[in-house]
Amino acid sequence: QVQLVESGGGLVQPGGSLRLSCAASGSIFSINDMGWYRQAPGNKRELVAAITNGGSTSYADSVKGRFTISRVNAKNTMYLQMNSLKPEDTAVYYCKSEIVTMARLRRNYWGQGTQVTVSS
Repeated sequence: QVQLVESGGGLVQPGGSLRLSCAASGSIFSINDMGWYRQAPGNKRELVAAITNGGSTSYADSVKGRFTISRVNAKNTMYLQMNSLKPEDTAVYYCKSEIVTMARLRRNYWGQGTQVTVSS
């Protein structure tokens, strides 16, 4: 069994910063692409940032220059450093990872989500 657990969400004022973490655990052989998504009330879930196993990154235009995605492969952990936060960043943030299990089965796994609220 594989689990993804996010942490680090919370309430922050506009202009503030938060760092999200996503830790994968369980019967993991390898982790391929990883990504952060978010979903605000009434909106579709959208991709915020993604990172490959080799460390190549991509970002949604709305967060470029403010958010930084990273990962530590040895810890099966991914991070999202969010700076200069805006009220429109308010959403539930989810991590997603493509994981190959020890049984050599490959599939996408999602975390349970962490709430980020940007408000004064």
